[in-house]
Amino acid sequence: QVQLAESGGGLVQAGGSLRLSCAASGSIFSIYAMGWYRQAPGKQREFVAAFISGGSTDYADSVKGRFTISRGNAENTVSLQMNSLKPEDTAVYYCNARKVFTPTGLIDDYWGQGTQVTVSS
Repeated sequence: QVQLAESGGGLVQAGGSLRLSCAASGSIFSIYAMGWYRQAPGKQREFVAAFISGGSTDYADSVKGRFTISRGNAENTVSLQMNSLKPEDTAVYYCNARKVFTPTGLIDDYWGQGTQVTVSS
């Protein structure tokens, strides 16, 4: 069983910063990519950023230049530094682990429970 534990999030004023962290635990041989999605009220879940196992990163256009995703010091951890936050960044942020190789096989996606980020104007 693989679990994703998220931390960080909260309330911040526009222009401020927050840092999200996610740690994957359980029987894991490898993970292809770890990243973040978000879902605002009344909207579909959307991609935010990902850190891919080879060391490359990917960002949604809406967060490029403001958000930075990085691998944590511990294995199977990832952090998202969010700067210059805007009210439109308000959403529940979900950690995602993609293509997780476990003793029972390859699993496409695992999700965290989500953490609220609220940016006030």
